[in-house]
Amino acid sequence: MTEKLKPNAASDTEMSQYVADRERVNEDKIKQDDEIIEEFGEYNYGWHDSDAAGEAAKKGIDENVVRAISADKGEPEWMLDMRLKGYRAFIEKPVPKWGVDLSDFDADDFKYYVKPVDKPATSWEALPDDIRNTYDKLGIPEAEKKRLISGVAAQYESEVIYNSIQEDLKNQGVIFTDTDTAVREYPDIVKKYFGTVIPYDDNKFAALNTAAWSGGSFVYVPKGVHVDIPLQAYFRINTPNMGQFERTLIIAEEGSYVHYVEGCTAPIYATDSLHAANVEIIVGKNARVRYTTVQNWSNNVFNLVTQRSYVKEGGTMEWVDGNIGSKASMKYPACILAEPYAKASTMSLSFAGKGQYQDTGAKMIHLAPHTSSTIVAKSISRGGGRCAYRGLVKIVDGAEGSSSSVSCDTLLVDDYSRSDTYPHVDVREDEVTMAHEATVSKVSEDQLFYLMSRGLEEKEAMGMIVRGFVEPISRELPMEYALELNRLVELQMEGSVG
Repeated sequence: MTEKLKPNAASDTEMSQYVADRERVNEDKIKQDDEIIEEFGEYNYGWHDSDAAGEAAKKGIDENVVRAISADKGEPEWMLDMRLKGYRAFIEKPVPKWGVDLSDFDADDFKYYVKPVDKPATSWEALPDDIRNTYDKLGIPEAEKKRLISGVAAQYESEVIYNSIQEDLKNQGVIFTDTDTAVREYPDIVKKYFGTVIPYDDNKFAALNTAAWSGGSFVYVPKGVHVDIPLQAYFRINTPNMGQFERTLIIAEEGSYVHYVEGCTAPIYATDSLHAANVEIIVGKNARVRYTTVQNWSNNVFNLVTQRSYVKEGGTMEWVDGNIGSKASMKYPACILAEPYAKASTMSLSFAGKGQYQDTGAKMIHLAPHTSSTIVAKSISRGGGRCAYRGLVKIVDGAEGSSSSVSCDTLLVDDYSRSDTYPHVDVREDEVTMAHEATVSKVSEDQLFYLMSRGLEEKEAMGMIVRGFVEPISRELPMEYALELNRLVELQMEGSVG
């Protein structure tokens, strides 16, 4: 088992100097690599549309902004009260000093509410031309036409601008709509669950989401209903300095099943944007929920997300998480295994290229006997990028017969990128099984030479090594998303030999 110790200030300084030295020594090589990557289209979603709504929006947040968002949505008093509690908690809580560097974070740098349309469209043709063209480029309408998905929600800036679900699911009582609509049309269900898995004061950015949330998906699956084809949501930022704060709430009743897939992109701007979503999931008795993310934000987006599920007796929660883009990510999907025989798994892949810091991981909280969890975390670092696994496994006194397994694997593509592992294991019960392993490997010239000696081109050899590394994650995705994940990783890896 190979595992790095938690760094101190001296080692961080030493690493920074080492990276600087390596960049000087390898300046020509890095330039060559970057040119190859650029040639292959490293980031294909960097365009932006006209931005009248975004230009009119003001930066910054205060209590008046929170009240204005709530008023514009016509929300009930209880939701406004929740928002104000979230805002006050956000003000009181300090910016985290661990994880990614947020020393320059200023809440007043971002725009908190940009409304591109008055209400969600019922057809793609009803959207403004530039917004519709964006989703055409992303391929979302085509996926719906081919029935690759059971329903689709498209969020643009602060609002869900399109939402649909297949009629047969609607007839079975499945609800798939934006969370704003759910507050108006299903207030009893929303009020029962909203903020119960992620409290308004859970952490600084969850509190900010509670204050400024807009859009996101609301999914309700009745008892015994199986949604066999995934539901999909796609989140797009267009405005510079945009803050996107979708709020997703998924409730799967006893014996039901649903697979929810989300994708994310944004234009490339010189200034930063912020994505701070909250995702709450309730998994009923013997129900199963799978939540898949293929996140490909541009490299000017802070991705600071809180995701958490509450799993009841015999229920199963599965997170499949691909983090390819963003300037900096802090994301740790969590499962509260609240009742006996609840199960959970997290499979994640993080890629950190030049100028990126992916601080990701998972949390498993075992509160009941005979619960089980599995964490598989893989990361790839190149070009001076940094990945970190940060995880928690907690097994409380009385959760006898529980088990947890954690596996962290890192692939370093060069000798000046970085990977760290920060595991936290808290076991208070004797009769449990707990395993943790971490490995670090490097793409070597010997590996490439061996494959090339068998007739492969250098790029093909690199692609084979990378595909083999990410295969445990990609095989868990629907085919279209697996192909997209492999393509994104390979584009990032092009020219990264040596």
